[in-house]
Amino acid sequence: MYRIMLFPHDAEIGELRRALWAHRIGHRFTEEEEGQVLWLANPDQHDAMMQLLSRWQRGERLTTERRRKASGGNSLAVPFRQAPVTATALALSLLVFALMAVMGDIVVAALTIVPVGIVNGSVMFGSLGDAMASGQVWRLLSPAFLHFGWMHLIFNMLWLWYFGRQVEALQGSWRMLTILLVAGIGANLAQYATGTVLFGGMSGVDFALLGYVWLMSRRAPQSGFFVPQMLVVFMLGWMVFTMTDAAAAVGFGNVANEAHLGGLVVGLAMGWYYSGRARRL
Repeated sequence: MYRIMLFPHDAEIGELRRALWAHRIGHRFTEEEEGQVLWLANPDQHDAMMQLLSRWQRGERLTTERRRKASGGNSLAVPFRQAPVTATALALSLLVFALMAVMGDIVVAALTIVPVGIVNGSVMFGSLGDAMASGQVWRLLSPAFLHFGWMHLIFNMLWLWYFGRQVEALQGSWRMLTILLVAGIGANLAQYATGTVLFGGMSGVDFALLGYVWLMSRRAPQSGFFVPQMLVVFMLGWMVFTMTDAAAAVGFGNVANEAHLGGLVVGLAMGWYYSGRARRL
């Protein structure tokens, strides 16, 4: 990381940060004793950053006319343009949650990892092999979009947006799509391998993103990735807690722990590989 500028502690830098992310300029702000320090990840983007800084210091609006036209003047389009994969995954999760409220179990049955049906009054589960043979390949990923409560949905979407937007801003939408697909499928298969069929949630992908961003920030700091150390401790501590009997005692007994662990392993593996490549550049 390359130190660029020092700002006072009380400086309002929100608009500047949004503009830097919008221009895909990898950066980081740190709180130092003397103030807020702006760091640049890629020195090739130095001129672009300084142009934005100059405009910001002059009090200019950093959203250009071209950007407003590209979004059709609709601020709702901005997240989809800046982080399309993350925003689409978030929107699909919200849509599925709404459909579950309206249509009920038919939506769940369509998205579980194997087909679910009622035979002679009993719940029957199909096999993953038969589902794949019949072309139902979406079931490998679709459980990630199932959420069974508001809190489940909100927390998963919060971490998806926090980490996913960072990945897309720094490494592009294809990298985020790769992580989403590999981690989503890997986490679902890890949970299915334990014999569980009725599960869902984006948390496996969230833990993959946590592992990926953390390793990129540690092994390739010039990449611009950053995650607060306490957030890493909190999320890993939460994962371990939900694996204990104490979690069940306070109402967290139906957590897809294997999906969390499977996603984390996938994210760490991908983070190790891509951070290694970044270090050789």
